[in-house]
Amino acid sequence: MPSSAKPFKDQKYWELKQQCIEQKKLFEDPEFPASDASLFYSGPPPRKVDWKRPKELCEDPHLFVNGISSHDLLQGKLGNCWFVAACSCLALRDSLWQKVIPKAKEQEWDPRRPENYVGIFHFNFWCLGQWIDVVVDDRLPTVNGELVFCHSKERNEFWSALLEKAYAKLAGCYEALDGGNTAEAIVDFTGAVAESIDMTKGKYARDISEQMRLFEELLKVQKREGLISCYITPLTARDFEAETAMGLIQGHSYSVTAIQKVSLGEKLLSCVKSEKLFMIRLRNPWGKKEWNGAWSDESEEWTNVSDKERKKIGLTVDNDGEFWMTFEDWCKNFTDVDICRLVNTSFFSIHKTWEKRIMCGAWRKNPDPLLNRSGGCFNNRATFLQNPQYIFDVKKAEDKVLISLQQTDQRVHKKEGKGENFVIGFEIFKVEDNRDCRMHSMHLQEKVATSTYIDMRTVFLKVLLKRGRYVLIPTTFSPGVETEFMLRMFTDVPSKLRELKLNKPKPECLDILHGFPKRVSQIKIGAAEGLKSQDRHGGANPYLIVSCENEKVRSPVQRGTINAVFNTQAIFYRRKVKQPIVVQVWHSSILCDRFLGQVRLTASPGDFREAQTLQLLGRGRREAEKMPGHITVTVISSDDLLEL
Repeated sequence: MPSSAKPFKDQKYWELKQQCIEQKKLFEDPEFPASDASLFYSGPPPRKVDWKRPKELCEDPHLFVNGISSHDLLQGKLGNCWFVAACSCLALRDSLWQKVIPKAKEQEWDPRRPENYVGIFHFNFWCLGQWIDVVVDDRLPTVNGELVFCHSKERNEFWSALLEKAYAKLAGCYEALDGGNTAEAIVDFTGAVAESIDMTKGKYARDISEQMRLFEELLKVQKREGLISCYITPLTARDFEAETAMGLIQGHSYSVTAIQKVSLGEKLLSCVKSEKLFMIRLRNPWGKKEWNGAWSDESEEWTNVSDKERKKIGLTVDNDGEFWMTFEDWCKNFTDVDICRLVNTSFFSIHKTWEKRIMCGAWRKNPDPLLNRSGGCFNNRATFLQNPQYIFDVKKAEDKVLISLQQTDQRVHKKEGKGENFVIGFEIFKVEDNRDCRMHSMHLQEKVATSTYIDMRTVFLKVLLKRGRYVLIPTTFSPGVETEFMLRMFTDVPSKLRELKLNKPKPECLDILHGFPKRVSQIKIGAAEGLKSQDRHGGANPYLIVSCENEKVRSPVQRGTINAVFNTQAIFYRRKVKQPIVVQVWHSSILCDRFLGQVRLTASPGDFREAQTLQLLGRGRREAEKMPGHITVTVISSDDLLEL
């Protein structure tokens, strides 16, 4: 198992196995007993369930028969097609299932050493950033000698049934797995980053260009070992698990097992390109009930594809639940797709490498507004800023940022009559370049991005951000909700994501002599104009230096412009409130930077709150005094008492 895996309920697999070998007895799990309590929480099972070990069900049991395959699994008498679809996806990648089923060969039945088999197995799941090792015994629920829940097509293969049992133990009981989300299970198997796409809102059914863009994106995800699933949202409760005219099941998860460009016809000459058809292959967890439209298993369309191409893509005509569709038909028939990306963070890779940061936090109630961390969404203006706050930097001119917010799995609370996901989301604000303390107002803050707010376990957002500093505020929709969460961020260059914990700067020794900060001033410089008249080369490379008392903030250089847009922000905690805030404009040069002018904000405390267009003054700078013309800079300011 992964070296950092944590034993679930402090059950250590190797210790328990060794104890059973020494005592020559089969393992019986006291934490998940063979009883009705492990099956259902809403009441007793409808029929008597017998718990049997694999040896009681067949003569030659195995964990795997002829390896592991997405065709192995069949859904049982539980509404967990989402889990079975996730297992089918998992079976496609050796590197992934080997983490979930650690050291599978050592767990396998060994006919040469039958004394080493003591009926104990273990599986690994990724829970909120931590691998958890779950131990189970091999007693499985049966009715009339048949497995009740997930099982394999091969009667003597048990990996799927035992994996499902371990997952049920993690959730509290089997019934807790009734209804769920394929992407959530895939994340639990892999630690992937899940993104859900609403196909209807994206207009993929009608817009060919959107279809092609999505196809290329999914093709890239598949090539990089990501996992994909899809489903059709039923319009009414009566439509749940109803079959469409084309043979698809509504409210039912399908695993995507292949995405390919299929060649039509024979390629007669090597220099002639054959026509390509964009195709997708799906699997129904039931192991039957397939698409019956164009390109279904025995449709005439396949006569346009050579035998060689059919063999290459693995076409079968069995009623095994797996089938091909054109990508266009797929976009028209399915309403939702879940994409689980394995974001590459390895520097030893030919693919793009992302910088990753993970923060674990919690929404917690507290009557003290400065300590409360469950303020609800942006609609709750009075308490919104009481949520946890995280700050990060974008160092490039522009950077694509991937953000995943995941709440604790609530299924374990189903026995208590709860267990539903909370509605969660997050907001992103552009803030001062030197901010290191929590936000307590939004006077000058610009909201630049908002995630979807939804009752899913994970919320995902891709956003393109310009250079600067940002604050991300994760929230529940309603205030007063308590639960834990994990925040993951992926950027091209390090973001230095960290939590803002201080409400104001820490007191220093010199504060006793010079006085504690009395006011907080926020400055935002929008633009500078007239730079051409200040530079004989016809354009300037300007940057700003904003200073107050002993602190300075420098903006990035704007190259070759006469009207610079800075959008630079700074925050100052001021002791000597009568001292001015100085905004200087400089021209960047290889040999020696040139001073262009400055603005001195000397308004009375609390007096400057509106946009001001001020002329830069050359006072004390001979170079600026010699330059003709003027430069104006737009400054937006706020000044407040520091009352925290």
